[in-house]
Amino acid sequence: MELGYFLELGINGALAGLMYSLVAMGIVLIYKSSSVPNLAQGALTMVGAYVVLGFAQGAGLSMWLAIPLAMLTMCALGVAIERVALRRLAGRPIVMILMMTLGLDIFLRAGTMAISGGTARPMRIGISDEPMFLGPLLLNRAYVVGAAVALFLFVCFVLFFRTRRGAVLRAISDDYMASWSVGISVERGVALSWALSSMVATAAGVLWGSIQGVDQSLSLLLIKGITVAVLGGMDSLGGAILAGIGLGAFEALASGVLDPMLGGGSRDLVVALVLIVTIMVRPHGLFGRHDIERL
Repeated sequence: MELGYFLELGINGALAGLMYSLVAMGIVLIYKSSSVPNLAQGALTMVGAYVVLGFAQGAGLSMWLAIPLAMLTMCALGVAIERVALRRLAGRPIVMILMMTLGLDIFLRAGTMAISGGTARPMRIGISDEPMFLGPLLLNRAYVVGAAVALFLFVCFVLFFRTRRGAVLRAISDDYMASWSVGISVERGVALSWALSSMVATAAGVLWGSIQGVDQSLSLLLIKGITVAVLGGMDSLGGAILAGIGLGAFEALASGVLDPMLGGGSRDLVVALVLIVTIMVRPHGLFGRHDIERL
């Protein structure tokens, strides 16, 4: 195979990996501010895309008005999830909260399919299908736009966590009881993290929906998002970006080699292997904080 082919695969894979990072950032935002591993991020991504379609096709709004309205709606949904489902679990064992997010994922997927049906629906957001050229290399224009959005949101969240409110969220993540004792509203902080995560999920749903259509398969982006978050470190936004680039490029290159031999379908295998090896070898990720408890 030619070098240009591998360069093209690697660059497009890295751009797709940055779009995986959008899902991972939603997971990291909640974990970074509340130490809760959110297994419902894939379902939130799917719901966000359907809400955008609801405003655009159901209400007849332009796509560029439908997207911010959908983000506000999803922020409200994130706050409602914290208020109704998670607030009463504060201070409970983490496994209970984990199971709650898993149940939430199933509920959101089933509820959305019951309302909207299972037929894939196209989403047009104005990105041309024409490829971009980087010298002799062809780049997927939608991947380029998605990567730019991911980097922009990353910068916004890095700046946010340097503010007073961001410091409050980090304090909540470190110790719920200590935060309560100094007058921090843990409930509001956790609700804010869910609102921000739901907003990021909407951005991911719109971008991926414009590429592959809007249906239940969008919820499967959770697998890629979890892998990126674990590889980069569950509490590291920068790790999510770098791990997304690395995973996307490795997935594309490995599938380029393996697919001709296996007949296709190697992408998910590669991602699963990366997740398993990361958990076995470096469970706190490449850039995550390694907490050591001394007894």
